[in-house]
Amino acid sequence: MFGLLKQRRRLRLRAQPFPGDWMRMIERNVPFFRRLSANDQAELLGHTQVFLAEKRFEGCGGLAITDEIRMTIAAQACLLLLHRKTDYFPRLLTILVYPSAYMVEERRQIEDHVWEEGTMTRLGETGRRMGSLVLSWEAAKSGAADPSDGQNVILHEFAHQLDYENYAADGVPELATREQQLSWREVMRAEFASLRAADETGIPTLLDTYGATDPAEFFAVATEAFFERPHALCTRHPKMYAELQRYFHQNPVEYLDEKIKAN
Repeated sequence: MFGLLKQRRRLRLRAQPFPGDWMRMIERNVPFFRRLSANDQAELLGHTQVFLAEKRFEGCGGLAITDEIRMTIAAQACLLLLHRKTDYFPRLLTILVYPSAYMVEERRQIEDHVWEEGTMTRLGETGRRMGSLVLSWEAAKSGAADPSDGQNVILHEFAHQLDYENYAADGVPELATREQQLSWREVMRAEFASLRAADETGIPTLLDTYGATDPAEFFAVATEAFFERPHALCTRHPKMYAELQRYFHQNPVEYLDEKIKAN
């Protein structure tokens, strides 16, 4: 019964007219929106309505949450939900937003039996058990402003949330079939190993080498490249692109091609 009521409420939210001032904020701050077809834009706006109704935003470090902040983050996050059955990042309750980069106390493993402790600068983070996602507004806004540089902290952190939907943080999101799971693991394991080897030897790579940290970071970095540098990813890593395309049910190469035709 609860699931049915939730579904009906979401349908009502998606059907509501999207406020004009909110639309202008998205058009101004999220250039990627203009690459989408009219149908995809409508779907994205519907998802954004649900996202805004279900997730709480909190300002940190003196930042006051505005509609501009909410629209910019929500529209980017909901790009990951297009064309798919979704429960809207079910493990996430709250988005915490700092004005800019923020500092955290951290202890991390550098090598076997070697740990580093100290204050670290962060642009964003989330965790499987956190129930929250943290972003630097400065980084979020600048990442959204350039949809072709392969760097987008919003896509990165919300990709982690997709990873957590199968109750793990292993770089393997919830996949539809056993065959898809096996194919994903085979392709992504090889691509991850290749990125780690390139990082260790200093070979230039398309993917941010932060993705060599672990499989979870690899998936987040690959998601950034899939949406922001699709032509390069499809050309240089066709098997990885195919796995991401099958998971997201999107083909960002077409978004760019259609934009070129329109111009």
